[in-house]
Amino acid sequence: LPARHRAGREMWGPHFWSYSAGGPLSCRSNPYQTNLLRDGVRRYLQLPADQTVLILHAKVAQKSYGNEKRFFCPPPCVYLSGPGWKLKQEQIKAGDPGEAGFRVCGYMGLDSMGSSLMETQKLSFEEQPDAKGFGCAKALYISDADKRKHFRLVLKLFFSNGQEIGTFHSKLIKVISKPSQKKQSLKNTDLCISSGSKVSLFNRLRSQTVSTRYLSVEGGAFIASARQWAAFTLHLADERCTRSEFPLREGYIRYGSVVQLVCTATGITLPPLIIRKVTKQYAMLDVDEPISQLHKCAFQFQGSDRMYLCLSTEKVIQFQASPCPKEANRELLNDGSCWTIIGTETVEYTFSESLACVREPVSPVPLITALQLTGGGDVAMLEVQGEYFHAHLKVWFGDVEAETMYRSPKSLVCVVPDVSAFGSDWRWLRYPITVPLLLIRDDGLIYSSSFTFTYTPEQSFIPGQQVLSDIPQDSDKLLDSIHQEFTRTNFHLFMQS
Repeated sequence: LPARHRAGREMWGPHFWSYSAGGPLSCRSNPYQTNLLRDGVRRYLQLPADQTVLILHAKVAQKSYGNEKRFFCPPPCVYLSGPGWKLKQEQIKAGDPGEAGFRVCGYMGLDSMGSSLMETQKLSFEEQPDAKGFGCAKALYISDADKRKHFRLVLKLFFSNGQEIGTFHSKLIKVISKPSQKKQSLKNTDLCISSGSKVSLFNRLRSQTVSTRYLSVEGGAFIASARQWAAFTLHLADERCTRSEFPLREGYIRYGSVVQLVCTATGITLPPLIIRKVTKQYAMLDVDEPISQLHKCAFQFQGSDRMYLCLSTEKVIQFQASPCPKEANRELLNDGSCWTIIGTETVEYTFSESLACVREPVSPVPLITALQLTGGGDVAMLEVQGEYFHAHLKVWFGDVEAETMYRSPKSLVCVVPDVSAFGSDWRWLRYPITVPLLLIRDDGLIYSSSFTFTYTPEQSFIPGQQVLSDIPQDSDKLLDSIHQEFTRTNFHLFMQS
């Protein structure tokens, strides 16, 4: 499958794994603790009580000069989701009956040391109809006194009783002085927008900040929101194909290309659109240069008679542009049809405090980015690659703890458990066994991931051996054949995200 990342496919043999002095630190629990924790992990796998922190932000930020404050646009947003937040609320109320209500609050600022209060904003989270908590930092900016070319946002979350939840970082944000007015070259792709990347679109009537509206999705429909913005995956399409086919292509987005916008949260899409460059409220029909961050652009509905994506107050409508009599390569737009495009990033942190009453902050929350399998047989090793790892983490394959060794903040190495660890019945299955991959801290804090691990048996038969399907299902011979088959089976290991 395309989504399956295959780490290796080799016959297990006498491979060994060795480490030099000063290498990985082994981390293994005692059997009693492991059994207690395993029961808790089984309950968690049956009914996960995750708490998720999702941070959305732009890829670039325009620098402020002098007393001017150019607030980040779109503003960084935080979403809290998962049933674990409600479970935590019940725990707090049980421990402190005088606690009036459960609230999460936080502060967001830049990652510079000694940030002033002007650079930090308090976040208040409000519950949305879908039960997610939403907070937005509308007044963040970076001054010209800050000479960095890149920075991260820092989010610190607390419960209403004063208990710290943790500290969470955004991805890197590039600092620019102003949108590039030059024709972009693919030799310098730093500011170009590629197919498959995420973008945000916003509109400012008469260039007024207070009139900013963001393209968003609500109730299954596209809207222009003054409060929330949506991230859209921008796909480059083959313009020769029909809308029903719409094969996607790789590459950088250029003006004049046929694209499709897909909401990352809901999957709702707009019809195929031709993206046009906007100059002084004119759509330029003959420009094919690469699109750059914070460029003004317009979206013409493919196959239409000069119809463009447009906003009217909070509604998203179609607007028919006027032809330019003197210049056939231009079409006159209204303010609502002129959008500013900017690349966006999302980073998601997921954890669960369901197994223990955690008193320490949940951060740093480890993030898994890749898996690498090495060796085979009894010494098959899996390297877990990512960020924010530490020596108090153990890798779990479903409800089975693996012997884990800490190498660096970006790497953990573990011994792959034998398939028999998942129960005697599993040993004789003829089908792949897939288990979720978890990271669990010493105190029982669970960090789930989008990665799973699959044991795949490879069938092998002795020449002339009777095929299993030909054996009567109620015969003891069936069990004997299964046993013989799996004593010869070589298990192959796969990882998928």
